[in-house]
Amino acid sequence: MKNVYLDNSATTEMSPSVIRAMTNALGNYGNPSSLHSIGHNAKKMIEQARESVAKLVGADVDEIIFTSGGTESNNTVINIAGEIINNNEIKKEIIISAIEHPSVIEAAKRLEKNGIKVSYLSVDRGGRVIIDELRKMLSEKTALVSVMFANNETGTIQDIKEICRLAHEAGALMHTDAVQAIGKVDFDVKDLDVDYASFSAHKINGPKGVGALYVKKQSLYSPFMVGGHQEAGRRAGTYNTLGIVGFGQAAKDALGAPKKYQEIINPIKNDLRELILKSIPRVIVNGDQESTLPNILNVSFPGAEGESILLYLDNYGISSSTGSACASGDTKPSHVLMAMLDDPELAHGSIRFSFGLDNTTDDVDYVMQYLPKIVEDLRSISTLETGDK
Repeated sequence: MKNVYLDNSATTEMSPSVIRAMTNALGNYGNPSSLHSIGHNAKKMIEQARESVAKLVGADVDEIIFTSGGTESNNTVINIAGEIINNNEIKKEIIISAIEHPSVIEAAKRLEKNGIKVSYLSVDRGGRVIIDELRKMLSEKTALVSVMFANNETGTIQDIKEICRLAHEAGALMHTDAVQAIGKVDFDVKDLDVDYASFSAHKINGPKGVGALYVKKQSLYSPFMVGGHQEAGRRAGTYNTLGIVGFGQAAKDALGAPKKYQEIINPIKNDLRELILKSIPRVIVNGDQESTLPNILNVSFPGAEGESILLYLDNYGISSSTGSACASGDTKPSHVLMAMLDDPELAHGSIRFSFGLDNTTDDVDYVMQYLPKIVEDLRSISTLETGDK
């Protein structure tokens, strides 16, 4: 049986170059915080990786803080906003979009429990933030605006540059979760003018358990992890040397990846979209197709449960997703699609196909051998389709 992996937004396979880099680093067992030469050698490898990550996102080297991943980076920024509000007589609230990753939404809800106001910014049916609503929400009381660069479920890309401009005009700080963006599209923190940005290694063929947070010079900062002097006192904890080395190599490899995604993967993704629309009746493609990542396709199949489609596809060796991997096991419909469509049936009946650089047109052909029949069979037994009770 053929194996087709189309769940690259959940995680990617580590590339051979990353594996080699991490394998070569295995002998550098020293604690990078130690002053002896063995520790210094490990520290040197970390700083080389920091340079590579900074180059990938257009940051200065000292603006990159290594973390355990995108979740910690996002939590750190929301925590900073809470600290700002607790120590400021004017700043009283934060604004996040309704389609943020759970690591932003749940961290914001924790602030709400502590009495801090959180405003949730609506999106249109394409998943684009409603800019006029943001203008009305912003005020001198706004401490932070957090809007992801590209959505992890639909691929919709936001106008972060304009959102950042409006936030700064109101005196607010700006954060963007760019976990899905780097390596897929051009991304430059200086061009966007954001104050904070979150990244993760395992979305760009690097290892799991390591990420980074960009903090613009002079932006307010409060450590989330305390108890050590690592990262210039900004993030405590013994360095994950192997993970950071792997992230550095993945960042090097990702420098030329956006062009490859646009020229090679985007056409393949579009082929799958058009074949689905042609071969399967009554489907809805989710997300703004004019402003989207080149590797994510999210489709709703009314009358068929997304989880059932997923399991049937898996029987044929096809790996896909019903949405965010961080929300797997949750029986509630996708909060992203509910914010966009306000339709539980469409939200429950969605599948996300997310491509990597190893995918080919043969993979699309293989999916289409089975997907139309799977949807047809599921619809034939669905109570939504038959009217049975």
